[in-house]
Amino acid sequence: MAAYTTIDDPSAYFKVQLYTGNGSANHAITFDDTDTDMQPDLVWIKNRDATDSHCLFDAVRGATKLLPPDTNGAESTDTDTLDSFTSDGFQVDADVKVNTNTEKYVAWCWKANGTGSANTAGSINTTATSANTTSGFSIGSYGGNSTGGATVGHGLGAVPTMMVVRQTGEGGWIVYNRDMDTSSPEDFFIKFELADARTDSALKWNDTAPTSTLFSLGSGTDTNGSSRTYMAYCFTDIQGFSKCGSYEGNGNADGAFVYTGFRPAFVMTKSIDSESAWHIFDNKREGYNVDNDALEADDTTVEATADQIDLVSNGFKCRIATDPNVAETYIFMAFAEAPLVNSEGVPCNAR
Repeated sequence: MAAYTTIDDPSAYFKVQLYTGNGSANHAITFDDTDTDMQPDLVWIKNRDATDSHCLFDAVRGATKLLPPDTNGAESTDTDTLDSFTSDGFQVDADVKVNTNTEKYVAWCWKANGTGSANTAGSINTTATSANTTSGFSIGSYGGNSTGGATVGHGLGAVPTMMVVRQTGEGGWIVYNRDMDTSSPEDFFIKFELADARTDSALKWNDTAPTSTLFSLGSGTDTNGSSRTYMAYCFTDIQGFSKCGSYEGNGNADGAFVYTGFRPAFVMTKSIDSESAWHIFDNKREGYNVDNDALEADDTTVEATADQIDLVSNGFKCRIATDPNVAETYIFMAFAEAPLVNSEGVPCNAR
């Protein structure tokens, strides 16, 4: 059956963690589920109560190395932010973006494969690639050469369905999604830090589709500037665990339903047709339907309170006639709380 999965316990590879800041150094955040322990390799933190910037950390660059998803600002080294990835969580210090006393935070956390090692499959060798082929996620670091048609190995062993490339210096977050266009998605890109619609440009992906081993680069500085360092976060769909794709909003209160094959723990959506926010929903911040509150990846705004989607056993259902459900094409990325049907053919419970 299409709903069967190779990952019965999604929490071994992805977790949503809520915590309350205490304003002190060495604040240990331990994942509070009772499932498999996980040392995260990518941690994305947002203050839910204040207009602090989003903070992204990964094991390839190392703890304390912060990139802000909502801006094009350069990487900063801040020892007062996330200072370590631990065996079942992470540790933060006293910076307000990650640990203001009494304020509420959410952390979205992915497992790759530690600090990684060089990938030499492409014309550009990566400094390090941390790839988890089981969960379909890799983190890579490479240096640009300004040569259109250059290639980089992603390590997934399958064709990426979504890729995000970011210069560690000042630069945009360049996003590829397999459904960015019905015929040539590799011709287009969209940015995390902006609400803008998709843009057609060969400068990002060289108008070349990724393969099971490589992704291609144009000559533009956002993905391939000479003597610049880049991070690549690549995803491929894993049945019953992750899905990146698109859906058509219908502009009705009885909104679009999107099938994923699992009960989502995380959903991020963005219209590619017009200016609109990157909406992020998860299964922890409210934890029940109909109250799934949005945060915006492209903005520092506090957590919204509108009821926008339901998270259900096999996907998500839009509940409103406005964004993220206007009559336009949306891309999305989703990760599982539980598969619809486990590897033994046993259905999981609805939320």
